[in-house]
Amino acid sequence: MEKTRAKIAELDPVWARIEDEAEQAVIDEPLLGGLIHSTILHHPTIERALSYRISMKLASGEMSEQLLREICDEAYAADPHLSVAARADIVAVCERDPACNRFLQPLLFFKGFQAVQAHRVANWLWREGRKDLSYFLQMRVSEEFGVDIHPAATIGKGIMIDHAHSIVIGETAVVGDNVSMLHSVTLGGTGKEEEDRHPKIGDGVLIGAGAKVLGNIKVGNCSRIAAGSVVLSEVPACTTVAGVPAKIVGEAGCAQPSITMDQILRAGP
Repeated sequence: MEKTRAKIAELDPVWARIEDEAEQAVIDEPLLGGLIHSTILHHPTIERALSYRISMKLASGEMSEQLLREICDEAYAADPHLSVAARADIVAVCERDPACNRFLQPLLFFKGFQAVQAHRVANWLWREGRKDLSYFLQMRVSEEFGVDIHPAATIGKGIMIDHAHSIVIGETAVVGDNVSMLHSVTLGGTGKEEEDRHPKIGDGVLIGAGAKVLGNIKVGNCSRIAAGSVVLSEVPACTTVAGVPAKIVGEAGCAQPSITMDQILRAGP
């Protein structure tokens, strides 16, 4: 048994840590034993656990938990990138959110993480041409989590959406790797354009609470968008923008703003 656990830890350290934390959590809070066993400890892999959690959260009278679970299982089997991205998201949340100190927390409790994982399945359905089913998942994510991500939107790995109230990400939006955003962020269009009309967010970007990025514009790698800003034009890499409309107010202040999560605007020398 110990050799098996050691092998799992070597091959999949994220899942092994989640299992260890889940066992300790049952000891610490027996009243959550049923939830923790059904969500984590009853499953042999993180993919099966994700399928179960997504299906339990999104099931309704219109679509059963069993059907949703089969859809998720199919997606994870067909596209290994989904679970690679999920692992990166878990690590990102734990590293960047001071309220998170265990890998199991996003999987069990954080709707930002759960909404992104459901979107990844919806995006797989979209790419497979199963658009009506992907729209159904989008609808349920919006209803359950208050997060509205079009299934065609492209989202990288290592994503952290903190609090995740009122997040809107449009159809042709692209979000790079290792991006962090807070609640009430909109990546939207500017009108009734029907083609490529949504923002392209680079890697390592930090988007503050309530920020609106509108139109087919690029936000450069490792830049910062201050809380409450309305961004209507391109943001160069490694800069900070703020205001309505947003303007460049300085450099990003560090190499990886999405990781440091430093949102303070400092006066220049």
